[in-house]
Amino acid sequence: MKDKNCDPEFLRMPVWYPVLASYTFLTGFVKLPPEGVSALAQGDTTGAAARAMIAAMRPVLASIPGNAFVGVDRCSPTDTERFFLKGGAVFSARSAWFFLANSEKVRNAALAGEAEFICLRPYRRITKPREFRLFIIDGELLAMSQYHLIRHFRRLEGIKMKLWKQAQDFIKSIAWQLPEGRLVMDIYFTASGKILIFDLNEWGKASPLMLRTYDRDWYQNQGIYLMPPPLTISGDVNVSF
Repeated sequence: MKDKNCDPEFLRMPVWYPVLASYTFLTGFVKLPPEGVSALAQGDTTGAAARAMIAAMRPVLASIPGNAFVGVDRCSPTDTERFFLKGGAVFSARSAWFFLANSEKVRNAALAGEAEFICLRPYRRITKPREFRLFIIDGELLAMSQYHLIRHFRRLEGIKMKLWKQAQDFIKSIAWQLPEGRLVMDIYFTASGKILIFDLNEWGKASPLMLRTYDRDWYQNQGIYLMPPPLTISGDVNVSF
């Protein structure tokens, strides 16, 4: 199975969540009727279908303390201004729908028939060095990459093998709940050391991040990849322009 991706249906959050709910954030789901899908695909924020979806989200949001993070089955509105400014945090149902409808990613998912549910979970402020992307084949962790490639995090160097071992143990413990084949998983190490699953992604389509390419020998364990420290140049250096 090392050359085959897992069933893409499993990567939809409404599918994998019931299986892996113990290892992720408590999440609520609102079913999108056909008219809701159409409104989302068109970016409609004021029509009757949009108003109906806003009303449907209100009781779910009321059960979430503080801000929430909103998405659909297989994507979130990470391409919006709100995501860049506020990390995607929303408080009201109206702003949640507006956030979704203004995302090209979400609109395209709706157009492609890949948005059947609105998924709502508690918003969590991310400590960037704690987020990682895992590369898993047949329930075995074969590689792990730092997720945010903004810079070298020196604090990770001393604990990288501990993190790698913890991630290996985590995947080993849930392997029986994962599908056969290849998949990509995004995780987060909480301050208490617990691992939470953020998302599941399709092999070959999600960025390989520090691995740079999927074209490698996956029969060999790849280990953990971190951003390297900046280069230090010593000696006589001549620079001309």
